[in-house]
Amino acid sequence: MPLPAHITAGPKSPATRLPTYALVGNPNCGKSTLFNALTGLKQKVGNYPGVTVEKKIGTTFSQHGQPITVIDLPGAYSLAARSPDEAVTRDVLLGRRADTPQPDRILCIVDATNLERNLYLVHQILDLGRPVIVVLNMMDLTAQAGLNIRVARLEHELGIPVIPCEAVKGKGLVELRVAMSRHDLPLSRHAWDIPAPIAPAVAELQAALTHTDGKSPLIARAEALLLLTDQDSLRVAGSTPLSAKTDEILRTWKTRWEGQGTDWSAVLVSSRYEAIGRIAEEVVLRAGDTGPTQSDKIDAIVTHPVWGWLVLGAVMTLLFLSIFTFAEYPMNWIDDQMASLSSWVKGAMPPGDLRDLITDGAIAGVGGVIIFLPQILILFFFIGLLESTGYMARAAFIMDRLMSRVGLNGKSFIPLLSSYACAIPGIMATRTIEEPKDRLVTILVAPLMSCSARLPVYLLMIAALLPGDRVPTLTKVGLMVLMYALGTLGAFAFAWLFKRTLLKGAPPLMIMELPPYRLPGVRDVAFHMLERAWIFVRRAGTVILGISIVLWFLSSYPKAPAGASATEQIAQSFAGRAGHALEPVIKPLGFDWQIGIGLISSFAAREVFVSTMSVVFNAGSDDDNTAPLRKALLAARWPDGRRLFTPLVCLTLMIFYVFAMQCVSTVAVVRRETNSWRWPLFQIAYMTGTAWVLSLIVYQVGTALGN
Repeated sequence: MPLPAHITAGPKSPATRLPTYALVGNPNCGKSTLFNALTGLKQKVGNYPGVTVEKKIGTTFSQHGQPITVIDLPGAYSLAARSPDEAVTRDVLLGRRADTPQPDRILCIVDATNLERNLYLVHQILDLGRPVIVVLNMMDLTAQAGLNIRVARLEHELGIPVIPCEAVKGKGLVELRVAMSRHDLPLSRHAWDIPAPIAPAVAELQAALTHTDGKSPLIARAEALLLLTDQDSLRVAGSTPLSAKTDEILRTWKTRWEGQGTDWSAVLVSSRYEAIGRIAEEVVLRAGDTGPTQSDKIDAIVTHPVWGWLVLGAVMTLLFLSIFTFAEYPMNWIDDQMASLSSWVKGAMPPGDLRDLITDGAIAGVGGVIIFLPQILILFFFIGLLESTGYMARAAFIMDRLMSRVGLNGKSFIPLLSSYACAIPGIMATRTIEEPKDRLVTILVAPLMSCSARLPVYLLMIAALLPGDRVPTLTKVGLMVLMYALGTLGAFAFAWLFKRTLLKGAPPLMIMELPPYRLPGVRDVAFHMLERAWIFVRRAGTVILGISIVLWFLSSYPKAPAGASATEQIAQSFAGRAGHALEPVIKPLGFDWQIGIGLISSFAAREVFVSTMSVVFNAGSDDDNTAPLRKALLAARWPDGRRLFTPLVCLTLMIFYVFAMQCVSTVAVVRRETNSWRWPLFQIAYMTGTAWVLSLIVYQVGTALGN
């Protein structure tokens, strides 16, 4: 059933509307790199309403300076969606989402080293009957793989522009912009014969979708093919329900085929791949047996059952060593600048509440958190490096065997690894997991991975636990690795428990593409790092600043009688009263009411604990300089004169933060992802309960052994 020649793409868009391109492609095809290269910093990042899938909209310019809107859609292998992020791509292209206008044109990004596999999605998109440009990305890697792509021949076969490109190096961008600037982009001439047993069903479904559901003929035909390719493709979360008539036609045909023993889905997929295979034979020339590729040689080591684990361990060790060594000098510089700023304010303003608000509230609170920015930058730099080089997929492959023991597969490891940076994008990344139960289990345990917001707490406690300057860096790294290991083991343990109780199910097989290794795009890695760092700084300048000011007010009022000490002032303040109310619950853990204030405030964001301690312990009260918070903690005492922050208490507090659910933003994302308050409330209960029980055991056993 070839595409009718008389069907056109429909009416042209109004002249006033900016041309809109959708960027689509398989995962790991370089789509995001191309998007960044086209749009630069002219992009807006958000989420699709109703789903936490990242939505990037940018602006590029034609060769005549006309703005062009570009929408970066989630990666997909097929329009027959098997996961929620693929459903977003399908629904945007089919014009089903009210929040996103249907794109006029489509840019299909193709990994040139895997042309035949990538052409499956292109083949489906050409069915939509809209102007399409194919971008053959990673052309430099095709030569290394012994391949030669006949670009002109592919362009002739598809009947649309085909642009060779190397997005990382910026090659081909001028030619691509020229093609995007065309007002006369041709519609594809591609046609493929739908198998005879299936063709009547496609025609009937197309008629129903056209007349009953009001679809255009081309969109109706494409949807009919999707319905028959995968019967569950339109039942992924967030999809538009089928009309009664369409559903009845679909069930009738399926019943008939089942009686005849016809596997309609396999017949359609095979027919499409046959058409693609004929194209690939025409355009892909191979240079014979070129032997193992460079990626194959590297994989022989990094995916080895023994050497692979050593490489993974070395990568993580290098990460933590960098956090402690490379970040030391910029951290000291930031600390000095904050001290100078506080001293300048004290010298420029007369004593009073306003000066105290600025120095002890704003500067002490924000400075206590912003000092950790260099370490946050290093963390995000490494995450970006692992993603851009292709090693992240290898880490998932290595972890697959271990993950299967807890009921998940290696695909769950990528969201968990992303959660080391922040649980929110980690939870968003679970949308690539097809099995709903596995996705939910991964969401429930992702916050146990120690995110960057915990990093300031760990570093502060390690500094108080090991106050000497002569303490070996490896000792500090060992403690940090221990905290990260506890969180990871906790995530695996609870995943194992949930998969055998609340969310029973067999571990799915992992089918994952290992992309070729690439030299990291320094610009993209730096952009990713700075983007995430800006989020951290923005939160320090808004959320943390606001909380620090509120905490200063709560710890300063009502005023104590004249002559009262700073500790007496805080004790009788609003914040002190809240801490005293919580103290009976946390005292068995070795925490007092002052730490209780920090635990309450850090539910807004974990790193707020550091700024809270700066305010509560008046770390900036020294008239000559801003006293380091570490010294203030070491000087803190119980009423009977005992040290508050003993090594055991510091260790217990770190363990509490490993397991406690203290991030309102994460709670909101889990609520949005699961579409229910049941799971985020369950998450708060089980994580905080576990944190309290484990902290109790550690402190009480440590105290008993110490005596």
